[in-house]
Amino acid sequence: MATAVFYHYHRFFHQSQQKQEGQAKYQGRRGGGGEAADASAKEFDGEALLRFGDTGSHIPVMLGEVLDVFASISLRSFVDCTLGAAGHTSAVRSSSDQYNMPWHSCGLNAELKIHTYLKNYRDIKYVLREVDEKLLTLGVDGILMDLGMSSMQVNNAERGFSVLSNGPLDMRMDPQASLKAEDILNSWPDVEVGRILREYGDESNWYSLQGKIVKARQKGGLHFTGDLVHLIQASTSGTKGGRQGWIKTATRVFQALRIAVNDELNTLKETLYACFDCLAPGGRLAVISFHSLEDRIVKQTFLDLINCSRGDEDAEVESYAMDLREIDDDNEAWIIRKIQGLNGTILTKRPISPSQEEEKLNRRSRSAKLRVIQKV
Repeated sequence: MATAVFYHYHRFFHQSQQKQEGQAKYQGRRGGGGEAADASAKEFDGEALLRFGDTGSHIPVMLGEVLDVFASISLRSFVDCTLGAAGHTSAVRSSSDQYNMPWHSCGLNAELKIHTYLKNYRDIKYVLREVDEKLLTLGVDGILMDLGMSSMQVNNAERGFSVLSNGPLDMRMDPQASLKAEDILNSWPDVEVGRILREYGDESNWYSLQGKIVKARQKGGLHFTGDLVHLIQASTSGTKGGRQGWIKTATRVFQALRIAVNDELNTLKETLYACFDCLAPGGRLAVISFHSLEDRIVKQTFLDLINCSRGDEDAEVESYAMDLREIDDDNEAWIIRKIQGLNGTILTKRPISPSQEEEKLNRRSRSAKLRVIQKV
């Protein structure tokens, strides 16, 4: 996965900035039914998707909501940690006039520089240092992390991510990494295989699958995604749901293996800290997660970042109550309620979800959750 950095050299380093005033242009509406409903009941911005979402087979998730997040801040520099097909980045860059972002306000004096690096998002500090040391020193104004699998990755059978295409049991995000999914399935202790299915996949049938996976080693092991899918189909043939039953189980198993192969949860937590460190005062970090494990880490880490030291990162959410202050008045319509801490502000007390219209258009968006934090 590539990381993209773009910024106005002249504006970022040589001009003083004034705070953007007024309310961000907002394409949504507030729904009824309380806070949670407000955060997710938005009018689908189909126009934005038509303008900026033409990235082949990959549709950027929650595009309008991402534009809202960065619309009202002085966005002199921006980092997309998960570039993919560049749908979000293209939209943020192209929507400067519509949202009154100050990309063009310096005229010929503002030199737009764009850099892309084939680096994991955990390497954001290295990337910024390579682009320009001053970016790391002064901080960047906006950072986006879209944690979802891109359609290009899923549709490439050789990567081993899809339950519907036969290919090697690879699942590495970094092709240079050594650990593959087939290594876990064919050589790791059975208790570790079971733990991965249980903790990373939330798979209720983990014990039975663990036994069948270990037993398959006696017949040569599992080396292709088709081998694993057939094993899952045989294990779920007597359960309810038919074809949908085994697909749901296979999806959970594949997710669990992918997380283990790439150490995704630990990487996510470390990257959230690194990204927050790289923000300029007033800068925003937006994270789109796609399953409960990711969302829980983002939620807990955001609470830790705005108020506590890293030594307190395992504390329960309730322990923050004495130091945090909820705020429900804001001039940005997409912000329903936020939490103010010592080091920053969580702008989404409840995560923002896709609209029903987007879910119908893009089924992969159904589980998406958007959370945003701003540095003081």
